[in-house]
Formats: sequence, structure tokens, C-alpha cells
Amino acid sequence: MLVGLGGNNGSTSVGSMIANREQMSWRNREGTHKANYFGSFTQSSTIHIGWDGKEQVYVPFNEVIPMLRPHELIIDGWDINNANLYEAMCRAKVFEPELIDQLKPYMEHIVPKPSIYYPDFIASNQGDRANNVIPGTNKQEHLELIRKDIREFKKTNDLDCVIVLWTANTERYTDVRSGLNSTADEILRSIEKNVDEISPSNIFAVASILEGAHYINGSPQNTLVPGIVELAGQHKVFIGGDDFKSGQTKLKSALVDFLVSSGLKPESIVSYNHLGNNDGKNLSEARQFRSKEISKSNVVDDMVASNKILYPDGKKPDHCVVIKYVPFVGDSKRAMDEYVCSIFMGGRQTFVIHNTCEDSLLATPLIYDLTILTELATRISYSVNGSEWQQFHEVLSLLSLLLKAPVVPPGTPVSNAFMRQYGSITKLVTACAGIASDTELQLEFFTKLS
Repeated sequence: MLVGLGGNNGSTSVGSMIANREQMSWRNREGTHKANYFGSFTQSSTIHIGWDGKEQVYVPFNEVIPMLRPHELIIDGWDINNANLYEAMCRAKVFEPELIDQLKPYMEHIVPKPSIYYPDFIASNQGDRANNVIPGTNKQEHLELIRKDIREFKKTNDLDCVIVLWTANTERYTDVRSGLNSTADEILRSIEKNVDEISPSNIFAVASILEGAHYINGSPQNTLVPGIVELAGQHKVFIGGDDFKSGQTKLKSALVDFLVSSGLKPESIVSYNHLGNNDGKNLSEARQFRSKEISKSNVVDDMVASNKILYPDGKKPDHCVVIKYVPFVGDSKRAMDEYVCSIFMGGRQTFVIHNTCEDSLLATPLIYDLTILTELATRISYSVNGSEWQQFHEVLSLLSLLLKAPVVPPGTPVSNAFMRQYGSITKLVTACAGIASDTELQLEFFTKLS
């Protein structure tokens, strides 16, 4: 269930799933295209499992152990705007017109459920969009209505597992303090008392947990406050976040890892973006941008901390993030980055990267991946030295590869380095399949053969 079903990501997720299921193709001026899942880690990547004596062996990630495919998902959700998903696709301008026309009969009957709208948490420029909201201001009543939606969705579709994923507008940060949301009891009481500082995403997260549904925060706000983490542990459901790692930040998590691992010292990282979709419009206000700035800025911290030779005093690189709203470019985001490194004997190396990325076409595959990996985690249990079998920690750090600011279990280090995150998932999957983990030593290539 998507919070923000009628947004660019939501309508693209449903449309792409249908296009793949129906094996649609369409033409544009560059030729004919077929529906695919490019950009999806679970659907389009492979795992190296070794050398068979003749060639390297790679296996599709989704064939190592049984897992869902995107077109097997059942999707519904909420939105503060009442446009049906055909109208939402037309408004988003993500798909080509010929594909939109093919999708129309599948999409025009899907209308998002009314959502929660608290104007203080999202940009004021979203007010004219909010025509599909749950009435009133009683947060306890709103919680019960969202819980009812989740129960009905599960019952109507005869589901074993429900996952609620936030892909709606970025909210401002909420306060975290004792008496408000630092324990499970506190956040439940704060909702009951209708405390102003309880956000819409807090309500959705709590409703999901109380209904036994797993919750993923795909935006940068701090939804998963300590009280919600504790509540998830009590109800034995998974939570994950924060903020999709799709374009510029994914590249940063790989490039800085490469630089530091090469013994080069990033001194300055400046990232500029401009985009024209509704996400950019919402981020044009300072409080919402601050949430995004935090999620994008911390992505290099663990890589810097890993090398005391380059950073003996722990000083981080100068890191600046800028986002501007330019309506004309729509969903085609422009990202420009400058990396300045100290190199050998006082030298400098500068990388300047221009990245044009269609925002929703990078984010949507992550929605599938986050959902598929979360469902997969519900079917994995482990035992340590013969102890009782148990599930993973309620904070599902397995999802870190797909998130800018990974939320991890308390006391656990945050990992942002792309290949470290990639390795943790692939090694888990091969272990579950009983395949020896690939050490990548490649001893067979530099030892003498008998």
C-alpha cells in the first residue's frame, strides 16, 4: 500500500507493473521499447557465484531463492489528491503518450483512498492539491481509519503480508523528545491527545505496525522516531528507511567508496540539483528541503571514518547540497557534482559530473525492491549456535542499499558504501540457498595449477 499512490512514483509503479505484466511495447522517436525492470536490483542484477573451470558463473538475483516478482504484487494506497491513476500518469508526464494510451483502461478506475493532510508538515504550495483528505483534525480517529483501510485491503485480497510504503511528499522534521515520541507508550498517548507534533507519516507508521503490516519510509523525514521503533519491536514487524537512494546519491555512495578505497582523499563534494516535478515543488520550501539535505549529506560519513590515514583527525569533506525547483524540466532531474580530492604529493584531482536522470524511472524500481526484500525477510529465520530460530531485528537494515540515510538497529554502525551494502544482500541470499559465499579472491587465477 503506497502513501502517495497518485504521485509520480505511485502512478509510475502501478503503470510499470501492468506494462510488464501485459508485455506492452510502445514507440517514440528513438524506436520501439519494451517494458522492463531495468534499475531494479532484484529483477535486473546478477550474483557472481564462482568459476566453473571455463567461465565465470553469474546467476540472476531473483533466481537464487524463491522471491516475488513485481507483477505479482497487489497495489493500493492513499493520496491527498483524488485524480485517478490515468489522470495522475498524464499529470506526471513520465511515460510516453503511446504507453499512457495503452495503460488507460487498466488505470482509470484506480482512485486513491483519502489520505491525511496536516498543512504544517508539507510545503504550503501543496494546498491546492489536497482535495482527497480524511476530514477532521482528530489524530486518533485518523489512525483508526488508516488501520481500517489496511485491514480491508488485506482481507479483500486474501493476503498473508502487507507492506505500507511512504512515497508521498517530504515532510519537515518532527521534534524528538521525551514525553512526545521517545517510547511506544508516549507516541500512542501523543496520538490519543492529538498533539500537534505528530505527523501524517507517524500516523501511517503506527497504523501499519498495529495492523501487523511492515512500514518503509521512502522520504527523508524522521518518521521512525524511537517510539515507533520500539512499537515495531513489540509487534514483531519490520520497519525501514529513510529516503530512496536512486540517482545522484547512489552514484555518490559508489564514487566516494572508490576514491577512499583508492587512497585518494575527497576534500570537497558539492551537489546541485534542479527538477520540476511535484517533489521539487514541495522541496522548494526551506523546512522540507532541510529533511532532504540531511539525508543526502550524511551518505559519505562511514567511508570517511573507515580511513584514518586520509582523515587522521576525523574531519569530514566540505559537503554542500543544493536543490532548486525549475518547472520546465519536469521529472527529468539535472544533477551536477564536483568532487575535489587531494592526491599524491600535494596534487589535486577534480571530477565534474553532469547527470540527467528521470527521477521517477529511477525511484520506482526501488519501490519494488524494497517491497520484495521486505517480504523475503519475513520468510528468513536464523539460529546462532543452536539457539532458538528467530527473525531479523525489526529495523531492517537489509534495505540499506536502497536508501540514502539507512535507519539501522540501535548500536549498529551505519553503512553507506554501495559495494559493502550490495555484498551484504548477495551473501545473505547465497547463504540462504546453501551456496558457498564468493570470496572473490580468485586464487585460481594467480596460483600454479597442478
